[in-house]
Order: sequence, then structure tokens, then C-alpha cells
Amino acid sequence: MWKDTLLQTLIALLPVFAFMIWYDRPERSRYASVFMGICCGITMLLTVQYAAINDFGQSFDYRVVMLLVGSLYGGVPAAMLLTVLYVATRIPQYHDLWQYILLALFLLVLLPLLFTRVATFQQRGYSDRIKQVTWLIITVLAFYFVGHTIILIENHINDLRSEITFVLLYGIGFLFVTYASVHLAETTYERVRMQSQLRVVSQKYLNEMRKLQQLIDNTPLVVAFFDGQGRLTHVNEEALKHAHPLKRKDVIGQSMPSLFWRDDMPFEVSPIDRVMRGEEKVTEIARFKGRTFFTVTCTVLEAPSVQLEGILFVGQDITELQRLKDEVDRMERLSLVGQMAASITHEIRNPMAVIRGFIQLLNERSAVDQQSYFRIVLDELDRANAIINDFLSLAQNRIVQKESGNLHDLLNDVIPLIWADANMRGQVFEAKLCDNMDMLELNSKEIKQLILNLARNGMEAMNDKGVLRIETLNFEDTIQLRVIDSGVGISKEKQERLFEPFYTTKANGTGLGLPLCLSIVERHNGKIHVESVLGQGTTIIVSFCKPGRNCW
Repeated sequence: MWKDTLLQTLIALLPVFAFMIWYDRPERSRYASVFMGICCGITMLLTVQYAAINDFGQSFDYRVVMLLVGSLYGGVPAAMLLTVLYVATRIPQYHDLWQYILLALFLLVLLPLLFTRVATFQQRGYSDRIKQVTWLIITVLAFYFVGHTIILIENHINDLRSEITFVLLYGIGFLFVTYASVHLAETTYERVRMQSQLRVVSQKYLNEMRKLQQLIDNTPLVVAFFDGQGRLTHVNEEALKHAHPLKRKDVIGQSMPSLFWRDDMPFEVSPIDRVMRGEEKVTEIARFKGRTFFTVTCTVLEAPSVQLEGILFVGQDITELQRLKDEVDRMERLSLVGQMAASITHEIRNPMAVIRGFIQLLNERSAVDQQSYFRIVLDELDRANAIINDFLSLAQNRIVQKESGNLHDLLNDVIPLIWADANMRGQVFEAKLCDNMDMLELNSKEIKQLILNLARNGMEAMNDKGVLRIETLNFEDTIQLRVIDSGVGISKEKQERLFEPFYTTKANGTGLGLPLCLSIVERHNGKIHVESVLGQGTTIIVSFCKPGRNCW
């Protein structure tokens, strides 16, 4: 009998052991109640088959444990089926009326308690579940001891000690099996619940990482992460654009100096090295491949140890901002030029006209050998007057009268003058005009002045063997005028200042010619651009937007 009782205990624990093996993934959660109900039903039949029978023919088994556990973890459908199965296995074993009455009372008391807890059992915490199971166990044990007491009274048993001992041991076994089943089931549910929560947290973490990655990759900033040894670990797409033709695999693991160090960068020491030496934040203005960057380099600390985990490098391309600042500075200089021109032009030109008149009179009355001196004075006066005229042209913010015209017609008017000037200098002049030229809104006087200024600048930049070429190109939205010389070229540093007033690369220049050209081009809704290589020459490109087109 004791062996049968031990076998009952092992059989009663089979459902939770099978449940622990089967329920190992969150995907099986929807089938967990069905599986537990089926296992408890099968085990209930096994407990009946291998029940322990005492000397009075009374059956001892743990089928009621299957009823409790299967109902609580299987839900209402499982509770109903297991109740029917429990009654169906009990009735054939009863012979006395009082047994049927006791079964009916047991079901009337237990089932309301059981079904009221089944609906909310899965939503409660572990401690509340144990309390509910405890009340059910007390109810079952109370009926069990009442029924067994009635059997002892009816059979007039003399050896009460052994019988009571068996009943107590059976009760202890019942408590053990019930609580062990609940605890193992709870452990299994908790393990899978933790797996599910871990998956949710991991997915949220991956989503946040993906969002952060998209933010870093799509932000218009250069973002790079370096490890504690100064080696690149991550770089975004914007940084890779400036590192072209290098690919991501080429830059990962490299140090900053080997990737971005150039002679025009002002760093005496790499900002990465400075941060590694102890500085928390380093800000610099750097130039790289012709672009200007405002850079911030700071530490990335590891929590909670607050140790250096890596270094963050962020760079903002402020080339356009710098260009706008330079444009504002240029406009301020032009405004200064305008104020100067407006205040002194008339005061200077009137005395100069009087001086020129008397110089001409003295030239007519002077000796022949002295007339050359007067011609020098007259030439310098004319040069000063030309400078004043440039001042006026540059400073005047007037609305020019433009008419529909053909750029080729204006070129044909000034080409003879350019050819004659080039011929006097011993230089070669070439004109390459496109076949078809669309009409533009032009001020003929200003455009002719623009062409002559650009051509003379090109001739002055060449020696007597130089070649000057003027080309025109007709694009879909724009028309280009190109003035190309074979002179000495202009360095990058000088190109950036060519259109500043008073800045000149010529020994006797005033620095007003190209600013004047720029103001003419801007008044005609155009743009001017310089391309030059030292030792190979310079190309001035003037682009005019066609009427009705949105070019810029």
C-alpha cells in the first residue's frame, strides 16, 4: 500500500513535469491551458487505475489534485470537463447512500469556490494564487477527514493508530502534491513570462537602437564614434560622403589622423588625442576638402562606473554659413565704398576737371621736351577719374534698364576691341560661340563693360605668348559665358577673396574690377564662378538664367 501511495505521488506530479518540458517558448502560451487540462485529465485516469486500496476497500488517490490543478490552470472549459470526469470515476466506486450524499455535498461546496477562482486565477499574483489554493485544499481535506471518520465508525476499527497515521500521511501527501504542482506550474509560467518580457524589452531596445541609428545616419551632421584607444567604431552616412572614395569597411578601425588629417587642418594635436588626455570637450573650426566644419569632440562615459567608454566626434558643415558671412562682409564693404563714393565723388571730380584743363593749357604752351611730363600727369588724372567711375558703378544700387537681346550681338561689338588689345600685347585671341543663342534680358552697356573687364583681366594675367578664349554655351535653363586665359593661375586662397573690394593680385590694380563685374552679374540674375589651376590658367564662368526659368 505504501508503494501504491508513492506511485500515486509520482503520477500526480506528471502533468506539471510534462508542462515544464513542453511549455518552453512564449509562442505556446495560447495552448498552455489546453495542454494542462488534457494532461490533468489523463493523469486523473491513471490515478484511478493505480489507486491505493486499504483493508476496508477504500480507494486512496490524488484525482482531486488533478481536478484542482487542471481547473485552475486549464480555465473554465477544462474545469467543467474535469468535474464530469471526476464524478464519472467516483460514482462506480460508491456502494452506500451516505457516500453519494457526501459526494453531492462536496461538489456543492467545492465547485462554487473553484469556478469563482478559475476565471481570475491567471490574472492574480503568486501570493494570491497560493491563498486561493489553500482555501480549496482546506475544503477538500475537511470532506476527506469527515468521510474517513464515517468509515472508521461504521467498521468499528480497533487499530486506530495505524489507520489515523495512514490518513495523516495521505493528507500530507495531498498537501505536498498540490503545493508542488502549483509551485512548479508557477515557476514554468514565470520563466516563460520572463522570456516574453525579455523579448519585448529586447525588441524595444532594438527599435530604439534602430531609431537612433536612423537619426544618426540621416542627420545632416558628421557623426563618428571612437573607442577608448581612438579607433573608429561607427560612422554615419554624412561622414562617409566626405570620406569618399573610402567605404565604411575602409575606415572602421582607423584612427582620426589617418582618415581626416590634412595640411590645411589647424589641429596641432588631434581633438581625439586631446580628449583621451583628459579634456571633456573640444571645439574646433576645421577645413577639409574645401569645406569648413564646426567640430565638437567629447567623452562618452560608461555608467555607472563613469569610465571612458569612447569618444563622440560631431561636425557641422558651415561652409554655406561661412559663405553667407563672407557675403555679408562683402556687402558691408560695398556699402562703405558707396558711402565714400557718394561723399567725395563730386568734391574730387570738380577740382580734377579744373586741374586737367590747366594741365592741357600748360601742355600747349610748354616746350616740346616737357610735353611728355604733362602727358604723364594727364594719364594719371584719367586713371584717377576711371577709378572714381568704378567707385560710382560699384556703389550705385540702381535698377538697370534691360531689354531683350542676344549675347552674341554684344560680343560681336566688343570682339574687335579685345582682338586689337590682344594684338598690341602680342597675344592670341580666340572666340568660340555656340550655334544657337536664346534671348536674354540685358543691359547692353553693362554687359559690354563686364566682357571687357574680364577679357582685360585675362590678358593682364598672361605673357606675350598667351592665348585668350571666349566661349558661349546654351543650356536648357542657363546661358554661360566663359573667359579662359592661359596665365599663371590663381591659388585657392586667393580665389576666395577675388570679389572682395580693394583686394587685387595685380601690382597696379585697384581691387574694384571683379567686384564691379559681380555687381553687374547679380543685377542680371546671374552667377559668376572662378576655376583656376596654378600654372595652367584661369576660367571665369558667368551664368545667366533664361527668362521665366527658376535656376538658383
